[in-house]
Amino acid sequence: MGDKVIAIDGPAASGKSTVAELIADKLSVPYINTGNMYRAVTLFALDSGVDLKNNCSDAAFDELLQKLQLDYKRNASGIYEIELNGEFPGNGIRSPEVASYVSPVAALPVVRAWLSQKQRDFASLGMIVMEGRDIGTVIFPESKFKFFLTATPEARARRRLGQDGENFDGATLESVAAAIAERDRIDSTREVAPLKPAGDAEIVDTTDMTIDEVVDYITGRILNNDSSRNDLPGAVC
Repeated sequence: MGDKVIAIDGPAASGKSTVAELIADKLSVPYINTGNMYRAVTLFALDSGVDLKNNCSDAAFDELLQKLQLDYKRNASGIYEIELNGEFPGNGIRSPEVASYVSPVAALPVVRAWLSQKQRDFASLGMIVMEGRDIGTVIFPESKFKFFLTATPEARARRRLGQDGENFDGATLESVAAAIAERDRIDSTREVAPLKPAGDAEIVDTTDMTIDEVVDYITGRILNNDSSRNDLPGAVC
C-alpha cells in the first residue's frame, strides 16, 4: 500500500511542510505532517509535567504513550489536522518550547516505534502526501515518489525567522541558524532513523526557488510518471 505514498523529506525550514500541503491540495489527496505528530507528543509530555530537560528518556515515555490518542482527522473546514486526545491543538504544537525539545523526543526509540506504526497505518487512506524526515527511508521505503528538499543554511534560517510562533523573543538570524544547525546535528546523528535522503530520492534544492516553483516541479514529476499516472487524481492519460 505504501507505494502510493508521496514521500517528502528534508531538514528543518527546508520548505517541505508548505510544499507538501500545497501538493496534496493540488492532487486532492490527504496531507500528513509527521513532524506535527512528534510535536504533539512533545506538547503532551510538557503538559503532563515531564521534565524534558533532565528526563527525556524512553522510561519517561513508556507510560505516557499509553495515555495518548493521536490521529489525523478532518477539521470543520474538511482539512486533515492533527488530533491530540480528541482535540485539535492548533498552533500549540508550534510553540518555541515545543520546538526546543522535539528533536530529542523524536530521537527516542520508544517514541519513534510508536509513531512509525501510526504513520504506516495512514497508507489505508490511499494516495497521500506524507512529509517528515524518514518517510522515504524508514516509513515507506517502497514509495515510488520520494523527494528530499533542502536549502542553504542561511536560506533556512531566514525562513524560520519569518515564521510566527516558531522562535523565542529576541531571536536573530544567527541564533536561529545555530538552533537549526543543532537540530540538524541531532536528527542526522541519532541511532534510530537518522535524517538522510533515500538512495532513490530526488534531491530538490529550494534555495533559489519560489514555493510555487517547487510545487509545480514536484507535481509535474509525479503526474508524468507513466507507471502510476492512473493512480493519481488529476492525471491526464
